Amino acid sequence: MLTGVQVLLIGGDARQLEVIRKLAELDATVVITGFDGLQSTPEGAVQAEYNERLFDGVDALVLPAVGTDDQGVISAVFSDSKIRLEERHMARLPKHCKVYAGMAKPYLSDLCKQHQLELVELFERDDVAIYNSIPTAEGAVMMAIQHTDITIHGSTCMVLGFGRTGFTLARTLKGLGANVLVGVRKGEHFARALEMGFEPFYTSNLRQYTGNIDLLFNTIPTMIVTAQIIANLPSRSVIIDLASKPGGTDFRFAEKRAIKAMLAPGLPGIVAPRTAGRIIADCLTQLIMDDLINRGNGE
Repeated sequence: MLTGVQVLLIGGDARQLEVIRKLAELDATVVITGFDGLQSTPEGAVQAEYNERLFDGVDALVLPAVGTDDQGVISAVFSDSKIRLEERHMARLPKHCKVYAGMAKPYLSDLCKQHQLELVELFERDDVAIYNSIPTAEGAVMMAIQHTDITIHGSTCMVLGFGRTGFTLARTLKGLGANVLVGVRKGEHFARALEMGFEPFYTSNLRQYTGNIDLLFNTIPTMIVTAQIIANLPSRSVIIDLASKPGGTDFRFAEKRAIKAMLAPGLPGIVAPRTAGRIIADCLTQLIMDDLINRGNGE
């Protein structure tokens, strides 16, 4: 239980509603701001106007998937107000307070370092990333179905990257009957992909494998689907880039070649916000409980 734990939750999207529900269920004191556009305040939470006094006595500060932008602005889809996290806000947080976000840009990281506050990036955790790979894969398949005139079954699909997302996506495509090529960088990934029945290749040889691809899924967050690669793709190919912005595809050249290419980061929050919210909520509440136990033991 989180009885007596003060949580301040600022902004976010539908995923945060699941986080609020879980925190309230565990008896935390939950203050939310940036949700004034909702018809009613989520049960178990107290809605407040954004001001620096909200930060007093907080044990856990919970921010959205992308904590802040490069100017400190916090995304809040349920509010028309502009919410900006500033130095004066962070200065009021107790030193034991932890700051939780899906991922952090330099602005937020620097603020936390400046005030010696521990920052926890949930999307960097293996458990969260693996769970999130499931709605990501489902969302990628949905996009593929929407933007092609063929079935996944019998198609030739390429997945670049065999990390947590690439692994789940490749397995999902194979389960639907696709012929799946997997681009890897490491020998152990090559071996695992081969063992699982995929057709692995090293990304350094990418160009020679692109001549007969129906669907190309990229999970690598660096420029890998270059103009040279796109020039070798069949005109029927569709590129779905799942890497974080700006992706790993030369979208300008893809458009020039009339090849359909889409950047689709953050699919869990788009295609399955309730599931994605539960993933975040379960991890977050467990971390807060662990922190409470450790503080009680004097660690």
